[in-house]
Amino acid sequence: MSKDIITITNNRDNKSYEFPILDASVGPSVVDISTFYKETGMFTYDEGYTSTASCQSKITYIDGGAGKLMYRGYDIAYLAKEKTFLDTAYLLLHDDLPSAEQLKAYEGEITKRSFVNEGIKKLFDSFPDQAHPMAILSAGVSALSTFYFDHLEIDDKDEYQEMSNRIVAKIPTLAAFSYRYSNGLPIIYPDMNKGFTENFLNMLRAYPHSYVDLKPIEIKALDTIFTLHADHEQNASTTAVRNLASTMAHPYAAIAAGIGALWGRSHGGANESVIRQLEMIGTVDRVDEFIAKAKDKNDSFRLMGFGHRVYKNFDPRATVLKEIRNELMTELGISSELVAVAEKIEKIALSDEYFIKRGLYPNIDFYSGLILQALKIPKEMFAVIFVIGRTPGWIAQWSELSKQKTVKIARPRQLYTGPTERTPEY
Repeated sequence: MSKDIITITNNRDNKSYEFPILDASVGPSVVDISTFYKETGMFTYDEGYTSTASCQSKITYIDGGAGKLMYRGYDIAYLAKEKTFLDTAYLLLHDDLPSAEQLKAYEGEITKRSFVNEGIKKLFDSFPDQAHPMAILSAGVSALSTFYFDHLEIDDKDEYQEMSNRIVAKIPTLAAFSYRYSNGLPIIYPDMNKGFTENFLNMLRAYPHSYVDLKPIEIKALDTIFTLHADHEQNASTTAVRNLASTMAHPYAAIAAGIGALWGRSHGGANESVIRQLEMIGTVDRVDEFIAKAKDKNDSFRLMGFGHRVYKNFDPRATVLKEIRNELMTELGISSELVAVAEKIEKIALSDEYFIKRGLYPNIDFYSGLILQALKIPKEMFAVIFVIGRTPGWIAQWSELSKQKTVKIARPRQLYTGPTERTPEY
C-alpha cells in the first residue's frame, strides 16, 4: 500500500483535507475516501459508479484500454483456449488451477451433485407454459435454500466448498429444467457418463430413450462461452451479489439477486438483443440502411453488440469467440442470411472510420448470440447460459467478501433533490 496522500481543498470554507492513496498490484490506484463524509460533511457523487472502487478483490482484473482480462492472474485467452470451464471454475473458487488429479476429483464431485431434490419439480409444475426460463431459474435457485438448508450458516472452509460445489453443479440442471418446463417438454435428468457442458446440452436437446449426437466443436464452443463469462470484475450482477452478501444473506439468495440483475437487456440479455436486431435487419441488402441510421446523430437507432463500457479498444473475449464462431460455422456447415448480415456489419464496423474513431468494435455479445443460435439454443435461453457461466464468479465474489475480517453492509448515499420540509395544512 502506498503512503501517498491526495489533498482536496474546499473553496467554500478554504479548508483542505487529506486522504490516503492505496496502490493496486496492477492497474489504477484508488483514493480512500471512507472518511470523506466524517471529515467534510459532504458525500461524493459518482452516478453509475464509473470512478468508484466499492471493494478490494483478488479475483479478476480488467485493463479496458489494453483489452486485457485475467482471472486470478491468468489471461482469458489462455484459459479459454487451453483449459475447460471446470478448470476455470476451480481456479476462481480455489485460487489456483487444478492438477490433473484435482480436476478429475472436482469433475466427479460436480457430476455427483448435478441432480436436484425431486421436490423442486413441484415448484416448476406451478409455472405456466411459456414462462420465461430466467424467472423459473431464479425461483429454483431461491428454493434451493429450502431443500438444502444445512448450509444456511457457513462457518468453515469445508462447508463453503460443499456449498459452492452444490451450486455450480445444480445450476445447469435447474437451467435445463427451466427450459423444458417453459416449453411443456419432458425433463431430462443429468447423465453420470457425460461431462459438464455435454451434459447440459444433452438435457436441453434430448428426449426420453433417445440419443443426441453432440459434435465436439459444439461442446467446445459452449464450454468456451461459459469460460469467457465466468467473471468480469464488479459488473451490475456481481455488485448485486456482493450487496446481498454484505447483509449476511445466504449465497442462494445472493445468486438469485445476480440472476435478476443479469436478466436486464443491457446486461445478460444483450446477446439476445443482437440476434433480434439481426433478424429485424433481415437481409444483406438492408445493412447499409441501418449503418446509416447508426451514424445519424438524430436517429435513436444503435447497433447492438458493438462497443463496451470497460473495453476501449477491443474486447478480448470477442477475439476468442470470433475464432470459435468461424470454426463452428465451418465444421457444422452453417450458412444463413442472418450470418451473412452479421458478417457484413462486422466488416463495415472494423473498417469504417466512424466506428473505429468511437471504439465501436464487435463485443462478446455480438459473437456469442450467433454461436448460441448455431448451437440451437433458443433466444430466451441466452441469459440462462450467461448465468451458468457466471455462477463460479458470483460464488467467488460472495466468498471473498464473506471472508473479510469486517464486512460493512452496502449503503450508498444520495444527492437529494426533492422538496424541502413542507408545512402541513390543517
